[in-house]
Amino acid sequence: MTPLHLGQTSPLPSSPDEATLDYVPNPRPGQTYLIRFAAPEFTSLCPVTAQPDFAHLVIDYAPGETIVESKSLKLFLGAFRNHAAFHEDCTVGIGVRLFDEMKPRWLRIGGYWYPRGGIPIDVFWQSGSPPEGLWLPDQGVPGYRGRG
Repeated sequence: MTPLHLGQTSPLPSSPDEATLDYVPNPRPGQTYLIRFAAPEFTSLCPVTAQPDFAHLVIDYAPGETIVESKSLKLFLGAFRNHAAFHEDCTVGIGVRLFDEMKPRWLRIGGYWYPRGGIPIDVFWQSGSPPEGLWLPDQGVPGYRGRG
């Protein structure tokens, strides 16, 4: 489990499929705790118009044996910049890939998409019920009223 990106110069992958996510051992195995990543400047492209789409992503997970290394996650998310996909596909795809590869006890992702055509789209996915005793704070992204 030697991280590929940590401490190295790593170019932005050209697509999410080419991105490598690194996982390292959980420093607190056996503990029930939540890890949160917020990406308030996530971008992808509309698959129909090729116009940019913007979102505030919040990824929460209760780790199992591993945790995702943050630099590799940043590069993976950045690889969506020139990737054409609908909001639903981006949000759910990120959650599913992290869950399938990392195998956390539980994972949820909230994709709070900024409006295009006057309609914001929020997309949510979770792997199942959270573990008993896990503190689940609100994701902290308000309903759209000029998010910022």
